[in-house]
Amino acid sequence: MITVTEAYQLVLANKLSLKSTDVPLTEALGKVLDENILADRPFPPFNRVTMDGIAIRFNTFSTGTRDFPIEKVQAAGDEPYRLLNERHCVEVMTGAILPENTDVVIRVEDITISEGMASVNIQQVEPFQNIHLCGSDKAAGTVLMKKGVLLGPVELSVAASVGKSTLKVLQYPKTVIVSTGDELVPVSEIPASHQIRISNSYAIFSFLKKWGIAAEMIHLPDNEEYVQYKIKELLDNYELIVLSGGVSAGKFDYIPKALKEAGIQSFFHKVSQRPGKPFFFGSNEKTRVFALPGNPVSTLLCVTRYLIPWLKESLGLTHTTQPKVKLLKTIVFNAPLTFFVPVKLTTNPETHILEAYPLPGNGSGDFANLLDADGFIELPQNETEFQAGQFFTFWPFKLQN
Repeated sequence: MITVTEAYQLVLANKLSLKSTDVPLTEALGKVLDENILADRPFPPFNRVTMDGIAIRFNTFSTGTRDFPIEKVQAAGDEPYRLLNERHCVEVMTGAILPENTDVVIRVEDITISEGMASVNIQQVEPFQNIHLCGSDKAAGTVLMKKGVLLGPVELSVAASVGKSTLKVLQYPKTVIVSTGDELVPVSEIPASHQIRISNSYAIFSFLKKWGIAAEMIHLPDNEEYVQYKIKELLDNYELIVLSGGVSAGKFDYIPKALKEAGIQSFFHKVSQRPGKPFFFGSNEKTRVFALPGNPVSTLLCVTRYLIPWLKESLGLTHTTQPKVKLLKTIVFNAPLTFFVPVKLTTNPETHILEAYPLPGNGSGDFANLLDADGFIELPQNETEFQAGQFFTFWPFKLQN
């Protein structure tokens, strides 16, 4: 067996090289940008009024003038207008282009308008107040977003503002999720007393969908010939294969042999961890294969600890440092393995430190226990006692609100 650290390094070192594709702006959410986005004109593109009010000449106000006949009303979207009489004003709306020959906007709360006359009720103004000057945010040609950015609502809004109706993004790997075993039946069926419904595939599917991957799902029965045939077929058609179950050393665990016969290079098979010890990772030139143990907690741990970081690495996303959390209850674990324990997080109201209460449950098959958990803490290998008050790395799996 290899250590968790060794397995993690091997996984990240074997990322996929992804191609680019063009997608409509409306389909780019959650994808990774594969081009630089430049400002096609200054930001903002004109001197923009930021308050409803009046636009005047500062020099006119400085001479003591406080009453200004309204020469024109300038709304957002109106063509530019030039103030003709320097002793007059233009009534302006938020978002409008600043009238030429004016350099101050006085907000509507500081004026009184009556019968076409605006009277200023304050005694001090500053040049260019309440004006968002052209190019003050970004100059034309500035790189607004660099390739490698994960596209969210703000990024898509900026892309729209520079006229990008389509974006070049990384093309996510064509992916299939494979469940295995005769004990599994579809969700829509009523299982016999010796069967259970397929569930791991939906957990994996949900994690991948969060990252924009629309994976397909299939199921393989415990038939060695069919498993070997199907694995070869999947390798021809997919760039990422995530299997759940059939990966251990049991009589009906056909997956490792089928992968080997199909030409998959094994980087490792078994990691010194609990849960998830039988985890297999391998590849050929085109496809990466994650073969995960079938127990639900093991599957979830391997997805959280290895598959999602591998995906981020393949997408070129910056890795964030995993947070450390304070253990609230001492744990004793005697096996020479890295131990991942489901925990419930709380924030200490006085110290604002994240605190973790362990929820060990009833082993790697107790996935109902995960409903109360927020993620796993990672307890180092070759230690046996983990004291309350110590800090350990936290791997979240709950989607945040």
